[in-house]
Amino acid sequence: MAGTLYVCSTPIGNLEDITLRALRVLREADLIVGEDTRRTRKLLSHHGIHTRFAPSLFQGAEEERTPEVISLLRAGKTVALVSDAGTPLLSDPGYPLVRACVAEGIPVVPIPGPSALLAALVASGLPMDRFLFLGHLPRQAGPRRRALESLNDVDCTIVFYESPHRLCATLGQLAELYGSRSVVVARELTKIHEEFVRGTAVEVHREFAARGEVKGEIVVLLSPGPTPPRPAAEGAAGTLYQELLAAGLSPREALQETAARLGLPRRTVYRAVHERSE
Repeated sequence: MAGTLYVCSTPIGNLEDITLRALRVLREADLIVGEDTRRTRKLLSHHGIHTRFAPSLFQGAEEERTPEVISLLRAGKTVALVSDAGTPLLSDPGYPLVRACVAEGIPVVPIPGPSALLAALVASGLPMDRFLFLGHLPRQAGPRRRALESLNDVDCTIVFYESPHRLCATLGQLAELYGSRSVVVARELTKIHEEFVRGTAVEVHREFAARGEVKGEIVVLLSPGPTPPRPAAEGAAGTLYQELLAAGLSPREALQETAARLGLPRRTVYRAVHERSE
């Protein structure tokens, strides 16, 4: 008889953030499958758990090592799947293994718990009745900008993970595209230096640009897009843009400021200015 795969959520920082059920499953499982055994061992050692490890499913090795884990499950072994932190599969390894289990009829049991995505959402102050999770954005500036531009008409809170060394560049693109929309940066969740930075896209970018080096695990949230712009607001965009140019702002600055004051997407202002010039 086939064994069972348990998908176990583990702490994202504070080692106390783990459920009693997860501790029991990790203790009773025949094997634990994770990303980096060194990180998982710290958690297990903290709670006095000595379950042995199956082959690691770190990124790049999942497809190759999944058949080996499936063979263990077919042999009746109970396997607990964990990631380095949080809930497996949410921008973490595990999908090929779960997919293979489902295809073979091997039971998959979720053990819910910590997730940086949900922790950031509930404390952000942004609407969370509906949200769009993007995982990690593209690393290169061009593809990342195109991904952000595609969010203009998304009418729910948007959440994604970002690395410390790309954070300021990403916030700069958000400031250009969505200057007046609310942005929240959640950093080092559940850890000693946990921090929430809230404000408009322009304000949050300015804050992190002034800091220089940033460290830690980061979640970025963007408020829902505006309701469809009123024709009157679009009509006012060209006039306001020209007034800002006359006041000494550069075309780029005038475009961004016009979008922020009228609550319009930057591309809408650009189109209105272009049509007026024609």
